[in-house]
Amino acid sequence: QVQLVESGGGLVQAGGSLRLSCAASDIIFSIYNMGWYRQAPGKQRELVADITRTSITNYESSVKGRFTISRDNAKNTVYLQMNSLKAEDTAVYYCNAKYTVGLGPVYEYWGQGTQVTVSS
Repeated sequence: QVQLVESGGGLVQAGGSLRLSCAASDIIFSIYNMGWYRQAPGKQRELVADITRTSITNYESSVKGRFTISRDNAKNTVYLQMNSLKAEDTAVYYCNAKYTVGLGPVYEYWGQGTQVTVSS
């Protein structure tokens, strides 16, 4: 059974840092594109950052220069280093794994989420 387990969330003051981790099991991690999404109360889930299987990265504009996504295929883990945190970064952060077979099926999995709260 595929599992994505996030950790590293918590309460931090504005300007502080957190590092989220997402450990994957029962998938061939290296072929999956990995992403971090977040959902704040009353808002839709949004992409924060993603990293392809070839380690090409992409960031939502408000986190560019503050957040860094990385992956360690040997550990089946993706990370999100979050610096200079702001109150508006407060949300539940979700890990996502996606693999598309050519023009065919999409295999997609989500973690259970980890709460990040930034106090101002």
